[in-house]
Amino acid sequence: MTRTATDRTPGTRLVRGPGVLVVWLYGVMSVGAVSRSAYQIATEFGRAPLAYSLSAVAALVYAFITYTLVRGGERARRAALVCCAAELVGVLTVGTWTLLEPGAFPDATVWSDYGYGYVFIPVLLPVTGILWLRGARSAA
Repeated sequence: MTRTATDRTPGTRLVRGPGVLVVWLYGVMSVGAVSRSAYQIATEFGRAPLAYSLSAVAALVYAFITYTLVRGGERARRAALVCCAAELVGVLTVGTWTLLEPGAFPDATVWSDYGYGYVFIPVLLPVTGILWLRGARSAA
């Protein structure tokens, strides 16, 4: 795939300033969610298939956002922005679902109770990412 000049110009580099922290947090969440979901799916899937599958979805979302932020460029920024918004919808949906119907989740997901098990980072990170990515657009 050939990149055009607008895909990756010095003005559209995303990993700079506060973006380094956002990328770092997404990277840490990727590793944590991938590790947790892979272990749980491999060893205990029958116990809570919905919870473990949702954790795997969260892991994929985190990994994709991390990749797009590191890649940089306007197209990557837009993709990351859409994914952060989808992530926020997922966290709010799963968080509310786990509070309203706890019996559906015999074990927690990454997004359960709005990310309580991860110090609420799952609900704060997409909001931070969206705000930062919107600012990155105006800076470019």
